[in-house]
Amino acid sequence: MKKRMRYLMSLALVTAMVVPMAACGGSSSGSSSSGTSASGSSAAASSSAASSESASEAASSASSTAAVSSGSAAAASDEGKVLNIEVWNNEFPNRLADHYPGFEAADPDDATKGGKIGDVTVNFIVTDNQDNKYQTKLDEDLSAQADASDDSKVDLFLIEADYALKYVDADADVAMPLKDLGITDDDLSKQFQYTKDIVTDANGDIRGSSWQACSAGLIYNRAIAKEVLGSDDPDTVQQSVSDWDKFNETAAKMKDAGYKITATANDTYRVYSNNVSGPWVQDGKVVVDENIKKWADDSKALVDAGETTTNDLWSDEWSAGFQAPGDVFCYFGPAWLINFSMGNAPDKDDDGSIAHAGGWGLVNGPQGYYWGGSWICAAQGTDNPTLAKDIILTMTTDDDVMKDIAVKDSDCVNNKTVLDALATDDSFGNAILGGQNPYKMLSEGAEKVDMSKVSPYDQGCNEEYMSSMKNYFDGNASYDEALDQFKQAVAEKYPELSE
Repeated sequence: MKKRMRYLMSLALVTAMVVPMAACGGSSSGSSSSGTSASGSSAAASSSAASSESASEAASSASSTAAVSSGSAAAASDEGKVLNIEVWNNEFPNRLADHYPGFEAADPDDATKGGKIGDVTVNFIVTDNQDNKYQTKLDEDLSAQADASDDSKVDLFLIEADYALKYVDADADVAMPLKDLGITDDDLSKQFQYTKDIVTDANGDIRGSSWQACSAGLIYNRAIAKEVLGSDDPDTVQQSVSDWDKFNETAAKMKDAGYKITATANDTYRVYSNNVSGPWVQDGKVVVDENIKKWADDSKALVDAGETTTNDLWSDEWSAGFQAPGDVFCYFGPAWLINFSMGNAPDKDDDGSIAHAGGWGLVNGPQGYYWGGSWICAAQGTDNPTLAKDIILTMTTDDDVMKDIAVKDSDCVNNKTVLDALATDDSFGNAILGGQNPYKMLSEGAEKVDMSKVSPYDQGCNEEYMSSMKNYFDGNASYDEALDQFKQAVAEKYPELSE
Protein backbone atom coordinates (compact mmCIF):
# COMPACT_ATOMS: atom_id res chain seq x y z
CA MET A 1 0.00 0.00 0.00
CA LYS A 2 2.79 2.42 0.88
CA LYS A 3 4.51 1.70 -2.44
CA ARG A 4 1.41 2.44 -4.49
CA MET A 5 0.68 5.54 -2.41
CA ARG A 6 4.16 6.87 -3.13
CA TYR A 7 3.26 6.40 -6.79
CA LEU A 8 -0.03 8.23 -6.28
CA MET A 9 1.64 11.11 -4.51
CA SER A 10 4.07 11.39 -7.41
CA LEU A 11 1.01 12.07 -9.55
CA ALA A 12 -0.52 14.43 -7.03
CA LEU A 13 0.36 17.44 -9.10
CA VAL A 14 -1.96 16.07 -11.73
CA THR A 15 -4.77 18.66 -11.69
CA ALA A 16 -6.58 21.58 -10.25
CA MET A 17 -10.15 22.57 -10.54
CA VAL A 18 -12.18 25.18 -12.27
CA VAL A 19 -15.39 23.43 -12.36
CA PRO A 20 -18.13 23.09 -10.31
CA MET A 21 -21.20 21.79 -9.66
CA ALA A 22 -21.97 18.62 -10.63
CA ALA A 23 -20.29 16.77 -11.47
CA CYS A 24 -20.09 17.38 -12.07
CA GLY A 25 -19.36 17.34 -13.00
CA GLY A 26 -19.16 18.72 -12.31
CA SER A 27 -17.16 18.39 -12.21
CA SER A 28 -16.58 18.25 -14.01
CA SER A 29 -15.24 19.26 -14.04
CA GLY A 30 -17.27 21.38 -12.09
CA SER A 31 -18.70 21.95 -8.91
CA SER A 32 -19.90 24.52 -6.56
CA SER A 33 -19.11 22.97 -3.28
CA SER A 34 -20.39 22.99 0.20
CA GLY A 35 -18.08 22.03 2.99
CA THR A 36 -18.45 19.74 5.92
CA SER A 37 -16.03 17.46 7.71
CA ALA A 38 -16.37 14.24 9.61
CA SER A 39 -15.25 14.15 13.22
CA GLY A 40 -11.69 15.22 12.57
CA SER A 41 -10.72 11.92 10.99
CA SER A 42 -8.81 12.06 7.75
CA ALA A 43 -11.50 10.16 5.92
CA ALA A 44 -15.22 10.57 5.73
CA ALA A 45 -17.88 8.08 5.07
CA SER A 46 -21.13 6.61 4.21
CA SER A 47 -22.21 3.04 4.43
CA SER A 48 -24.80 0.52 3.47
CA ALA A 49 -24.88 -3.21 3.24
CA ALA A 50 -25.50 -5.59 0.45
CA SER A 51 -24.88 -9.18 -0.43
CA SER A 52 -22.97 -9.88 -3.63
CA GLU A 53 -25.79 -11.97 -5.00
CA SER A 54 -28.48 -9.42 -4.11
CA ALA A 55 -26.47 -6.49 -5.49
CA SER A 56 -26.14 -8.23 -8.81
CA GLU A 57 -29.88 -8.72 -8.94
CA ALA A 58 -30.38 -5.01 -8.24
CA ALA A 59 -28.55 -4.15 -11.42
CA SER A 60 -30.73 -6.40 -13.54
CA SER A 61 -34.09 -6.07 -11.84
CA ALA A 62 -35.35 -2.75 -10.60
CA SER A 63 -38.11 -4.39 -8.62
CA SER A 64 -35.56 -6.13 -6.42
CA THR A 65 -33.82 -2.96 -5.26
CA ALA A 66 -35.52 -2.72 -1.88
CA ALA A 67 -35.00 -6.40 -1.18
CA VAL A 68 -31.35 -6.16 -2.14
CA SER A 69 -30.70 -3.29 0.24
CA SER A 70 -32.53 -5.04 3.03
CA GLY A 71 -30.62 -8.26 2.42
CA SER A 72 -27.40 -6.30 2.22
CA ALA A 73 -27.73 -4.97 5.72
CA ALA A 74 -27.90 -8.48 7.08
CA ALA A 75 -25.14 -9.81 4.82
CA ALA A 76 -22.75 -7.05 5.83
CA SER A 77 -23.38 -7.36 9.55
CA ASP A 78 -19.77 -8.44 10.05
CA GLU A 79 -18.39 -5.48 8.10
CA GLY A 80 -17.74 -1.88 9.11
CA LYS A 81 -20.31 0.28 10.86
CA VAL A 82 -19.09 3.57 9.38
CA LEU A 83 -19.06 4.32 5.66
CA ASN A 84 -16.87 7.29 4.66
CA ILE A 85 -17.47 8.91 1.28
CA GLU A 86 -15.22 11.68 -0.09
CA VAL A 87 -16.92 14.21 -2.39
CA TRP A 88 -16.41 17.82 -3.51
CA ASN A 89 -19.99 19.11 -3.33
CA ASN A 90 -23.51 18.09 -2.37
CA GLU A 91 -24.57 16.44 -5.62
CA PHE A 92 -23.83 12.81 -4.77
CA PRO A 93 -25.01 13.16 -1.16
CA ASN A 94 -28.32 14.44 -2.56
CA ARG A 95 -28.51 11.61 -5.09
CA LEU A 96 -27.85 8.99 -2.41
CA ALA A 97 -30.34 10.53 0.02
CA ASP A 98 -33.03 10.83 -2.65
CA HIS A 99 -32.61 7.53 -4.48
CA TYR A 100 -30.84 4.87 -2.41
CA PRO A 101 -33.39 2.63 -0.66
CA GLY A 102 -33.15 2.73 3.10
CA PHE A 103 -30.97 5.84 3.41
CA GLU A 104 -32.08 7.93 6.40
CA ALA A 105 -30.67 11.46 6.29
CA ALA A 106 -29.42 13.02 9.52
CA ASP A 107 -30.64 16.39 8.26
CA PRO A 108 -33.43 16.37 5.63
CA ASP A 109 -32.30 19.80 4.47
CA ASP A 110 -28.60 18.97 4.12
CA ALA A 111 -27.61 15.57 2.75
CA THR A 112 -23.91 16.29 3.34
CA LYS A 113 -24.57 15.80 7.05
CA GLY A 114 -24.77 12.08 6.30
CA GLY A 115 -27.17 9.62 7.86
CA LYS A 116 -27.77 5.90 8.28
CA ILE A 117 -28.21 2.88 6.05
CA GLY A 118 -29.43 0.15 8.32
CA ASP A 119 -27.01 0.14 11.25
CA VAL A 120 -24.22 1.75 9.25
CA THR A 121 -23.41 5.43 9.76
CA VAL A 122 -22.83 7.33 6.52
CA ASN A 123 -20.39 10.24 6.64
CA PHE A 124 -19.56 12.58 3.79
CA ILE A 125 -16.28 14.47 3.70
CA VAL A 126 -16.85 17.46 1.45
CA THR A 127 -13.78 19.34 0.24
CA ASP A 128 -13.99 22.24 -2.20
CA ASN A 129 -12.75 21.32 -5.67
CA GLN A 130 -11.23 24.74 -6.36
CA ASP A 131 -7.43 25.01 -6.54
CA ASN A 132 -6.99 21.25 -6.33
CA LYS A 133 -8.13 21.14 -2.69
CA TYR A 134 -10.27 18.04 -3.15
CA GLN A 135 -7.50 15.99 -4.71
CA THR A 136 -5.01 17.14 -2.11
CA LYS A 137 -7.33 16.02 0.68
CA LEU A 138 -8.16 12.75 -1.04
CA ASP A 139 -4.47 12.00 -1.63
CA GLU A 140 -3.71 12.60 2.04
CA ASP A 141 -6.51 10.32 3.19
CA LEU A 142 -5.74 7.53 0.73
CA SER A 143 -2.06 7.65 1.67
CA ALA A 144 -3.08 7.03 5.30
CA GLN A 145 -5.52 4.23 4.41
CA ALA A 146 -3.28 1.31 5.43
CA ASP A 147 -2.79 2.62 8.96
CA ALA A 148 -6.26 4.15 9.46
CA SER A 149 -8.72 2.67 11.93
CA ASP A 150 -11.73 0.93 10.41
CA ASP A 151 -14.04 3.85 11.20
CA SER A 152 -11.61 6.33 9.61
CA LYS A 153 -10.94 4.49 6.36
CA VAL A 154 -12.07 5.92 3.04
CA ASP A 155 -14.73 3.55 1.70
CA LEU A 156 -15.98 5.34 -1.40
CA PHE A 157 -14.66 8.39 -3.22
CA LEU A 158 -15.79 10.30 -6.29
CA ILE A 159 -13.66 11.44 -9.22
CA GLU A 160 -14.14 13.53 -12.36
CA ALA A 161 -13.03 12.92 -15.95
CA ASP A 162 -10.25 15.54 -15.81
CA TYR A 163 -8.30 13.58 -13.22
CA ALA A 164 -9.83 10.11 -13.39
CA LEU A 165 -6.72 8.53 -14.92
CA LYS A 166 -4.73 9.44 -11.84
CA TYR A 167 -6.95 7.46 -9.48
CA VAL A 168 -7.73 4.45 -11.68
CA ASP A 169 -4.06 3.86 -12.50
CA ALA A 170 -3.11 0.23 -11.91
CA ASP A 171 0.21 1.14 -10.29
CA ALA A 172 -1.40 3.63 -7.92
CA ASP A 173 -4.00 0.95 -7.09
CA VAL A 174 -6.10 3.14 -4.82
CA ALA A 175 -9.45 2.38 -6.47
CA MET A 176 -10.60 -1.23 -6.41
CA PRO A 177 -11.20 -2.99 -9.73
CA LEU A 178 -14.97 -3.40 -9.83
CA LYS A 179 -14.53 -7.10 -10.59
CA ASP A 180 -12.97 -7.48 -7.13
CA LEU A 181 -16.29 -6.33 -5.70
CA GLY A 182 -18.13 -8.88 -7.82
CA ILE A 183 -19.40 -6.32 -10.36
CA THR A 184 -19.39 -7.79 -13.86
CA ASP A 185 -19.26 -6.48 -17.42
CA ASP A 186 -22.87 -7.59 -17.77
CA ASP A 187 -23.83 -5.38 -14.83
CA LEU A 188 -22.39 -2.39 -16.74
CA SER A 189 -23.68 -3.40 -20.18
CA LYS A 190 -26.22 -0.58 -20.48
CA GLN A 191 -23.67 2.15 -19.80
CA PHE A 192 -22.12 4.32 -22.50
CA GLN A 193 -18.72 3.07 -23.54
CA TYR A 194 -16.85 6.32 -22.89
CA THR A 195 -17.92 6.29 -19.23
CA LYS A 196 -16.18 2.93 -18.88
CA ASP A 197 -13.15 3.78 -20.98
CA ILE A 198 -12.11 6.72 -18.78
CA VAL A 199 -11.96 4.52 -15.66
CA THR A 200 -10.30 1.50 -17.26
CA ASP A 201 -6.69 0.86 -16.27
CA ALA A 202 -3.82 -0.45 -18.40
CA ASN A 203 -4.78 -4.01 -17.49
CA GLY A 204 -8.31 -3.58 -18.79
CA ASP A 205 -9.87 -3.42 -15.32
CA ILE A 206 -12.72 -0.96 -14.71
CA ARG A 207 -12.25 0.88 -11.40
CA GLY A 208 -15.25 3.21 -11.19
CA SER A 209 -18.84 3.65 -12.32
CA SER A 210 -20.96 6.71 -13.08
CA TRP A 211 -24.68 7.42 -13.04
CA GLN A 212 -24.17 10.30 -15.51
CA ALA A 213 -23.62 10.63 -19.24
CA CYS A 214 -22.26 14.12 -19.77
CA SER A 215 -22.54 14.86 -23.45
CA ALA A 216 -23.34 18.55 -23.71
CA GLY A 217 -24.76 21.30 -25.87
CA LEU A 218 -25.58 24.98 -26.22
CA ILE A 219 -28.22 26.20 -23.75
CA TYR A 220 -29.98 29.32 -25.02
CA ASN A 221 -32.31 31.97 -23.64
CA ARG A 222 -35.62 31.43 -25.44
CA ALA A 223 -36.84 35.01 -25.02
CA ILE A 224 -33.66 36.44 -26.55
CA ALA A 225 -33.83 33.90 -29.39
CA LYS A 226 -37.37 35.03 -30.23
CA GLU A 227 -36.36 38.68 -30.20
CA VAL A 228 -33.12 38.45 -32.17
CA LEU A 229 -33.47 35.30 -34.28
CA GLY A 230 -37.24 35.45 -34.75
CA SER A 231 -37.90 32.07 -33.15
CA ASP A 232 -36.98 29.99 -30.12
CA ASP A 233 -37.49 26.72 -32.01
CA PRO A 234 -34.42 24.49 -31.51
CA ASP A 235 -34.04 23.79 -35.24
CA THR A 236 -34.03 27.50 -36.06
CA VAL A 237 -31.60 28.32 -33.27
CA GLN A 238 -29.25 25.49 -34.28
CA GLN A 239 -28.98 26.92 -37.79
CA SER A 240 -27.67 30.14 -36.25
CA VAL A 241 -24.92 28.41 -34.23
CA SER A 242 -24.18 25.28 -36.29
CA ASP A 243 -20.49 26.10 -36.71
CA TRP A 244 -18.09 28.68 -35.30
CA ASP A 245 -18.48 31.08 -38.24
CA LYS A 246 -22.26 31.17 -37.78
CA PHE A 247 -21.84 31.37 -34.02
CA ASN A 248 -19.62 34.44 -34.41
CA GLU A 249 -22.10 36.01 -36.86
CA THR A 250 -24.87 35.46 -34.30
CA ALA A 251 -22.65 37.02 -31.63
CA ALA A 252 -22.56 40.24 -33.64
CA LYS A 253 -26.37 40.21 -33.95
CA MET A 254 -26.68 39.71 -30.21
CA LYS A 255 -24.40 42.67 -29.50
CA ASP A 256 -26.41 44.90 -31.83
CA ALA A 257 -29.53 43.94 -29.87
CA GLY A 258 -27.86 44.69 -26.53
CA TYR A 259 -26.94 41.14 -25.47
CA LYS A 260 -23.77 39.12 -24.89
CA ILE A 261 -23.40 35.87 -26.83
CA THR A 262 -21.94 34.19 -23.71
CA ALA A 263 -21.34 35.26 -20.12
CA THR A 264 -17.58 34.75 -20.49
CA ALA A 265 -15.05 33.62 -23.08
CA ASN A 266 -14.49 30.57 -20.86
CA ASP A 267 -18.01 29.30 -21.61
CA THR A 268 -16.88 27.88 -24.95
CA TYR A 269 -13.56 26.44 -23.79
CA ARG A 270 -14.71 22.87 -23.24
CA VAL A 271 -16.14 22.67 -26.74
CA TYR A 272 -12.76 23.50 -28.27
CA SER A 273 -10.72 21.42 -25.81
CA ASN A 274 -12.86 18.34 -26.44
CA ASN A 275 -12.15 18.53 -30.16
CA VAL A 276 -8.36 18.48 -30.15
CA SER A 277 -6.11 16.28 -32.27
CA GLY A 278 -4.01 15.05 -29.35
CA PRO A 279 -3.66 15.15 -25.55
CA TRP A 280 -2.09 18.01 -23.58
CA VAL A 281 0.97 15.92 -22.78
CA GLN A 282 2.73 13.88 -25.47
CA ASP A 283 5.99 12.04 -24.76
CA GLY A 284 6.44 14.05 -21.57
CA LYS A 285 6.02 17.36 -23.39
CA VAL A 286 3.19 19.90 -23.08
CA VAL A 287 1.59 20.52 -26.47
CA VAL A 288 -0.86 23.35 -27.18
CA ASP A 289 -3.24 21.92 -29.77
CA GLU A 290 -4.30 24.02 -32.75
CA ASN A 291 -7.91 23.91 -31.59
CA ILE A 292 -6.91 25.26 -28.17
CA LYS A 293 -5.13 28.12 -29.96
CA LYS A 294 -8.26 28.66 -32.06
CA TRP A 295 -10.26 29.09 -28.86
CA ALA A 296 -7.86 31.84 -27.80
CA ASP A 297 -8.07 33.56 -31.20
CA ASP A 298 -11.86 33.36 -31.42
CA SER A 299 -12.33 34.44 -27.82
CA LYS A 300 -10.02 37.42 -28.20
CA ALA A 301 -12.09 38.59 -31.16
CA LEU A 302 -15.34 38.21 -29.20
CA VAL A 303 -13.95 40.09 -26.20
CA ASP A 304 -12.51 42.90 -28.33
CA ALA A 305 -15.87 43.27 -30.06
CA GLY A 306 -17.68 43.54 -26.74
CA GLU A 307 -19.64 40.36 -27.49
CA THR A 308 -18.54 38.48 -24.36
CA THR A 309 -16.54 39.12 -21.18
CA THR A 310 -13.55 37.75 -19.28
CA ASN A 311 -15.48 36.98 -16.10
CA ASP A 312 -14.55 33.82 -14.24
CA LEU A 313 -16.65 30.70 -14.51
CA TRP A 314 -18.86 30.17 -11.46
CA SER A 315 -18.57 33.84 -10.45
CA ASP A 316 -21.65 35.91 -9.61
CA GLU A 317 -21.07 37.89 -12.81
CA TRP A 318 -21.08 34.67 -14.83
CA SER A 319 -24.31 33.34 -13.33
CA ALA A 320 -26.11 36.70 -13.46
CA GLY A 321 -27.46 35.61 -16.83
CA PHE A 322 -29.51 32.92 -15.07
CA GLN A 323 -31.83 35.65 -13.81
CA ALA A 324 -34.75 36.96 -15.89
CA PRO A 325 -34.88 38.69 -18.20
CA GLY A 326 -31.15 38.02 -18.74
CA ASP A 327 -28.63 39.68 -21.03
CA VAL A 328 -26.73 36.51 -22.01
CA PHE A 329 -27.89 34.52 -25.03
CA CYS A 330 -26.30 31.19 -24.25
CA TYR A 331 -24.24 28.98 -21.96
CA PHE A 332 -22.53 25.70 -22.80
CA GLY A 333 -22.97 22.62 -20.67
CA PRO A 334 -24.39 19.14 -20.04
CA ALA A 335 -27.52 18.15 -18.17
CA TRP A 336 -25.90 18.76 -14.78
CA LEU A 337 -25.32 22.42 -15.64
CA ILE A 338 -29.00 22.74 -16.50
CA ASN A 339 -30.38 21.03 -13.41
CA PHE A 340 -27.65 21.62 -10.84
CA SER A 341 -26.70 25.21 -11.70
CA MET A 342 -29.48 26.84 -13.67
CA GLY A 343 -32.19 24.87 -11.94
CA ASN A 344 -30.92 25.87 -8.50
CA ALA A 345 -30.53 29.55 -9.34
CA PRO A 346 -32.49 31.52 -6.72
CA ASP A 347 -35.22 34.00 -7.57
CA LYS A 348 -33.18 37.10 -6.73
CA ASP A 349 -35.64 39.70 -7.93
CA ASP A 350 -39.20 40.19 -9.09
CA ASP A 351 -38.53 38.56 -12.45
CA GLY A 352 -37.11 35.38 -10.89
CA SER A 353 -34.82 32.85 -12.54
CA ILE A 354 -35.13 31.94 -16.19
CA ALA A 355 -35.03 28.23 -15.32
CA HIS A 356 -38.04 28.45 -13.03
CA ALA A 357 -39.99 29.99 -15.90
CA GLY A 358 -38.92 27.29 -18.34
CA GLY A 359 -37.02 29.87 -20.33
CA TRP A 360 -34.07 27.85 -21.64
CA GLY A 361 -33.67 25.69 -24.76
CA LEU A 362 -31.01 23.21 -25.83
CA VAL A 363 -29.28 22.56 -29.17
CA ASN A 364 -26.07 20.83 -30.26
CA GLY A 365 -24.20 24.05 -31.05
CA PRO A 366 -21.05 24.36 -33.19
CA GLN A 367 -19.37 21.08 -32.16
CA GLY A 368 -20.20 18.03 -30.08
CA TYR A 369 -18.46 17.69 -26.73
CA TYR A 370 -18.78 16.44 -23.17
CA TRP A 371 -18.06 18.06 -19.84
CA GLY A 372 -17.44 16.47 -16.49
CA GLY A 373 -19.32 13.66 -14.85
CA SER A 374 -18.86 11.94 -11.51
CA TRP A 375 -17.57 8.39 -11.01
CA ILE A 376 -17.94 6.37 -7.81
CA CYS A 377 -14.85 4.40 -6.77
CA ALA A 378 -14.43 1.91 -3.93
CA ALA A 379 -11.20 2.57 -2.03
CA GLN A 380 -8.69 -0.21 -1.61
CA GLY A 381 -8.78 -1.22 2.05
CA THR A 382 -12.45 -0.42 2.63
CA ASP A 383 -14.00 -2.44 5.43
CA ASN A 384 -17.42 -2.10 3.76
CA PRO A 385 -17.02 -3.88 0.40
CA THR A 386 -20.54 -5.34 0.38
CA LEU A 387 -22.22 -2.01 0.93
CA ALA A 388 -19.82 -0.28 -1.46
CA LYS A 389 -20.82 -2.78 -4.15
CA ASP A 390 -24.52 -2.30 -3.53
CA ILE A 391 -24.28 1.48 -3.66
CA ILE A 392 -22.34 1.39 -6.92
CA LEU A 393 -24.74 -1.07 -8.53
CA THR A 394 -27.89 0.60 -7.27
CA MET A 395 -26.83 4.16 -8.04
CA THR A 396 -25.28 3.51 -11.47
CA THR A 397 -26.97 0.45 -13.01
CA ASP A 398 -30.48 -0.03 -11.59
CA ASP A 399 -33.05 0.86 -14.27
CA ASP A 400 -35.65 2.19 -11.84
CA VAL A 401 -33.14 4.34 -9.98
CA MET A 402 -31.70 5.64 -13.25
CA LYS A 403 -35.16 6.60 -14.50
CA ASP A 404 -35.99 8.22 -11.17
CA ILE A 405 -32.83 10.36 -11.36
CA ALA A 406 -33.58 11.35 -14.96
CA VAL A 407 -37.20 12.28 -14.28
CA LYS A 408 -36.88 13.89 -10.84
CA ASP A 409 -33.43 15.48 -11.18
CA SER A 410 -33.33 16.08 -14.95
CA ASP A 411 -29.92 14.43 -15.06
CA CYS A 412 -28.75 12.61 -18.19
CA VAL A 413 -28.22 9.12 -16.83
CA ASN A 414 -25.66 6.55 -17.90
CA ASN A 415 -28.18 3.96 -19.05
CA LYS A 416 -28.99 3.50 -22.73
CA THR A 417 -32.20 1.58 -22.10
CA VAL A 418 -33.63 4.26 -19.83
CA LEU A 419 -32.58 7.13 -22.09
CA ASP A 420 -33.98 5.46 -25.20
CA ALA A 421 -37.34 5.04 -23.48
CA LEU A 422 -37.42 8.63 -22.25
CA ALA A 423 -36.28 10.02 -25.62
CA THR A 424 -39.34 8.52 -27.31
CA ASP A 425 -41.78 9.38 -24.51
CA ASP A 426 -43.97 12.22 -25.76
CA SER A 427 -45.23 12.84 -22.24
CA PHE A 428 -41.75 13.62 -20.91
CA GLY A 429 -40.29 17.12 -21.01
CA ASN A 430 -37.75 19.10 -19.04
CA ALA A 431 -39.48 22.00 -17.27
CA ILE A 432 -36.29 24.12 -17.24
CA LEU A 433 -36.11 23.71 -21.03
CA GLY A 434 -39.71 24.79 -21.54
CA GLY A 435 -40.92 21.20 -21.88
CA GLN A 436 -38.27 20.21 -24.44
CA ASN A 437 -37.14 16.58 -24.28
CA PRO A 438 -33.31 16.66 -24.46
CA TYR A 439 -32.56 12.96 -24.13
CA LYS A 440 -32.42 11.94 -27.79
CA MET A 441 -29.82 14.61 -28.46
CA LEU A 442 -27.81 13.88 -25.32
CA SER A 443 -27.94 10.11 -25.83
CA GLU A 444 -26.69 10.42 -29.41
CA GLY A 445 -23.93 12.74 -28.19
CA ALA A 446 -22.84 10.31 -25.48
CA GLU A 447 -22.37 7.57 -28.09
CA LYS A 448 -19.84 9.79 -29.89
CA VAL A 449 -17.70 10.88 -26.94
CA ASP A 450 -14.04 10.02 -27.54
CA MET A 451 -11.78 9.74 -24.47
CA SER A 452 -8.62 8.89 -26.40
CA LYS A 453 -7.20 12.42 -26.07
CA VAL A 454 -7.35 12.70 -22.28
CA SER A 455 -4.32 12.71 -19.98
CA PRO A 456 -3.81 12.87 -16.21
CA TYR A 457 -2.70 16.49 -16.65
CA ASP A 458 -5.86 17.84 -18.27
CA GLN A 459 -7.32 19.71 -15.35
CA GLY A 460 -4.17 21.59 -14.48
CA CYS A 461 -3.36 22.43 -18.10
CA ASN A 462 -6.91 23.56 -18.85
CA GLU A 463 -7.05 25.74 -15.76
CA GLU A 464 -3.67 27.37 -16.32
CA TYR A 465 -4.31 28.02 -20.01
CA MET A 466 -7.63 29.75 -19.37
CA SER A 467 -6.14 31.73 -16.49
CA SER A 468 -3.16 32.88 -18.55
CA MET A 469 -5.27 33.83 -21.57
CA LYS A 470 -7.37 36.18 -19.45
CA ASN A 471 -4.43 38.62 -19.45
CA TYR A 472 -4.32 38.39 -23.24
CA PHE A 473 -8.06 38.92 -23.61
CA ASP A 474 -7.99 41.91 -21.26
CA GLY A 475 -5.16 43.51 -23.23
CA ASN A 476 -2.63 43.17 -20.43
CA ALA A 477 -0.34 40.82 -22.37
CA SER A 478 0.37 39.65 -25.89
CA TYR A 479 -0.52 36.08 -26.80
CA ASP A 480 3.13 35.04 -26.59
CA GLU A 481 3.48 36.66 -23.16
CA ALA A 482 0.33 34.89 -21.94
CA LEU A 483 1.64 31.63 -23.37
CA ASP A 484 4.90 32.06 -21.49
CA GLN A 485 2.88 32.61 -18.30
CA PHE A 486 1.03 29.36 -19.03
CA LYS A 487 4.25 27.43 -19.61
CA GLN A 488 5.76 28.74 -16.38
CA ALA A 489 2.66 27.82 -14.38
CA VAL A 490 2.59 24.31 -15.84
CA ALA A 491 6.32 23.86 -15.17
CA GLU A 492 5.75 24.76 -11.53
CA LYS A 493 2.74 22.47 -11.24
CA TYR A 494 4.28 19.57 -13.17
CA PRO A 495 8.08 19.83 -12.95
CA GLU A 496 8.44 16.42 -14.58
CA LEU A 497 7.11 17.81 -17.89
CA SER A 498 9.00 19.76 -20.57
CA GLU A 499 7.79 22.56 -22.83
